[in-house]
Amino acid sequence: MALRLVSDFDLRKDVLPWLRSQRAASAAAGARGGGPGVLENNYESLRILNVERNGNIIYTYKDDKGNVFFGLYDCRTRQNEHLYTFEKDLHVVSCSVNSERTLLAASLVHFTKEGRKNELQPGSKCLTLLVEIHPVNNVKVLKAVDSYIWVQFLYPHVESHPLAENHLLLISEEKYIEKIHIQVIQEDGNRVVLKDSGHLPRERVAEDFVWAQWDMSEQRLYYIDLKKSRSVLKCIQFSADEKFNLMFEAPLDITLSDSGFKLVNFGCDDLQDQENLSKHLTLCVFTNHTGTLCVCYSPKFDSWEKITYSVFYFHKGHSKTFTAALGSVDSRVTKGLTFLNLDYYVAVYLPGHFFHLLNIQHPDLICHSLFLTGNNEVVDMLPHSPLQSLSGSLVLDWCSGKLSRAVLNQSYLLQFLWNTRLDYEKMGALHCVLSWGRDHPFLEAKIIQWISENISACHSFDLIQEFIIASSYWSIYPETSDMDKLLPYSSVLAWNTVHSFKGYWEKLNSNLEYIKYSKPHLLYNNSMVQREWHSLISEEKTGRRRSMVYVRNILDNAMKVISNLEARNLEPRLTPLFQEEDNPQRLLMGLMVSELKDHLLRHLQGVEKKKIEQMVLDYISKLLDLICQILETSWRKHHLHPSVLHFSRRASAAEFTVFHIMTRILKATSSLFLPLPPGFHTLHTLLGVHCLPLHNLLHYIDDGVLLLTETAVTRLMKDLDNSEKNEKLKFSIIVRLPPLIGQKICRLWDHPMSSNIISRNHVKRLLLNYKKEPRSSMIDKSPGSVEFLPLNYFIEILTDRESSSQALYALEGHDNVDAKFVEEAALKHTTMLLGL
Repeated sequence: MALRLVSDFDLRKDVLPWLRSQRAASAAAGARGGGPGVLENNYESLRILNVERNGNIIYTYKDDKGNVFFGLYDCRTRQNEHLYTFEKDLHVVSCSVNSERTLLAASLVHFTKEGRKNELQPGSKCLTLLVEIHPVNNVKVLKAVDSYIWVQFLYPHVESHPLAENHLLLISEEKYIEKIHIQVIQEDGNRVVLKDSGHLPRERVAEDFVWAQWDMSEQRLYYIDLKKSRSVLKCIQFSADEKFNLMFEAPLDITLSDSGFKLVNFGCDDLQDQENLSKHLTLCVFTNHTGTLCVCYSPKFDSWEKITYSVFYFHKGHSKTFTAALGSVDSRVTKGLTFLNLDYYVAVYLPGHFFHLLNIQHPDLICHSLFLTGNNEVVDMLPHSPLQSLSGSLVLDWCSGKLSRAVLNQSYLLQFLWNTRLDYEKMGALHCVLSWGRDHPFLEAKIIQWISENISACHSFDLIQEFIIASSYWSIYPETSDMDKLLPYSSVLAWNTVHSFKGYWEKLNSNLEYIKYSKPHLLYNNSMVQREWHSLISEEKTGRRRSMVYVRNILDNAMKVISNLEARNLEPRLTPLFQEEDNPQRLLMGLMVSELKDHLLRHLQGVEKKKIEQMVLDYISKLLDLICQILETSWRKHHLHPSVLHFSRRASAAEFTVFHIMTRILKATSSLFLPLPPGFHTLHTLLGVHCLPLHNLLHYIDDGVLLLTETAVTRLMKDLDNSEKNEKLKFSIIVRLPPLIGQKICRLWDHPMSSNIISRNHVKRLLLNYKKEPRSSMIDKSPGSVEFLPLNYFIEILTDRESSSQALYALEGHDNVDAKFVEEAALKHTTMLLGL
């Protein structure tokens, strides 16, 4: 299934064996009352009470006498510890232990035999107790009231030394939250006791709320109060310095009743009837380290035909509402809607009906999320028991007593990618795999294999383009979370600020500022690179070139990218890339390095220049490496070898396929103006000559699909013989070359046609700016000259021009071409025309 639960803790496996061993040891010693006494049929009372910030798990059970036993499972040492035993038959509402394990707070209720455990009987009390447990000593009554109380110790972010003061939250069913300051001292060595049990200062944190959620990892309290019937979400951040701050308050467009009361993540929600979850609203807040803040809300079910839920993307400044059909009217819903925090995604599902993966990092386009309905087998394989999403991707199954990490099943997503026929599902699955499997060679290889076999499978977006952009983005994203504002993550991109705090709040504030003030130009694109590259190429074609220092710096940038790429990929490549200078691609590469570096330096605050330079090299190297991998996969799959570029035989179907893939790669990169590996155009053109008939080949060249690189044309001139077919091909190519390259190539082809072209270019240069002057009517005839006066006269003019210093300067570097060469070429051409 798409969602996989990796177990971190299981009551039955991690606690039960220890309890049995304790009972066996106690029975063998004949002990009574000092340790955990349990009968086999009492194990069903074993349940989780709380998960603390450090990952420790507090659990409880009752022995055969009804005594309440509290235990702790240390997630680091994987050891169990007996904390305390109440020798009374009580029901535990809530429990928490401080970080030093010296104090235990518990809220307990005594039920009459006629009473139900989710109702307090008249006159019964909810006792909230504070117990010294290092060692077990005094018990302090904090509250004795007729309403339920939940307890939660605050955990400082620094746990290097014991704290002299602890802080405990009391959450009352009467809709208020108190913070109690508890000072402790050490006596007689390591004995920890309350300093002044008679005076424990209290302060009110919140009141008149209808919903509250605890974030154990980040020590945050979210709650909603109603102001003039309007729901207002508030957040309080608790700090290690005893302070707490109201970070923000923001209105929510949801309807809550002022008579309601709901707590999330304050321990086991044992007081709610799990069988009637579908009758209650679901509301939770999710955050992650990149500064996202999402509120997920589902109202009470009012229809058996559909379900509606909303997600408020506070970090993006908007919300979305989703409606899912539930199938037939007979398919009654008995389970509640489940929201799970999966870091960059939120999973929303209803077992047997639907499974949605919402991309909360980039929620702007709905195609970056994944929506599976009841027709898909994955929906029926989801966990049916209610799951509670804790901090990060931790989920708790209260019913089974299991704590797990929810992860996306990469194998399933890859299989789904292969099998689905819908473009938006391919897009959603592709982004899921890449975001969860960042820089994982195996996953990338599988995706590339899928792309090479389904190159034309997507009609609404360019598959290669999307993969290159998204994979390159995720490969560098962990370096800084601001990358989603500065680098494109897809090829189809068409409230009061919080206090100035560090960490999460700084990132959230950055997201909000971006929404308020950002312009589209903040996302990097290659438009500036494109203009500068065209300018440099134009200068190169005309023989003019700006400062050599400037050009050398650009080429040095390209060399750094290639070196960085080669350092990351030590295996030899089958494809003949990086075997030529390919100045145009190196210029493009170097310009992109320069422009992207400037872009990040302008907008990335607090990141040192050296790190940004390396990030730029890594990003562009990744772009090129992905292109190389796609090509390499295609060549290996079709068993191609560089020897296929010999023109002595007909092209195979495999070569046609690889040529088509290269054409798709070129199309994907051209629209974004991305660099290609040096040698790509040469390889593409040679394959094109090998695979295409002449008229198609020339059409591809004229449309700019195939580029005539000097290396490719040189290879053709040398490898192809002068058959009539090849002569036509060579001539068609030469006349399409830029003048400077054309002149060099003509010298490689020993043929009257090339001599004719060379002669024409030579004459054109000689007669540039030529002014006709009076000449003698007598023409000197050299021995062996042809009796053709117009030609003789013309050759004499050329000879005179060659002898001038200006002409010699203009002809520098063009040796072996003179008036005599032109005369011979003209005579040969005339002879051919006359058929002699």
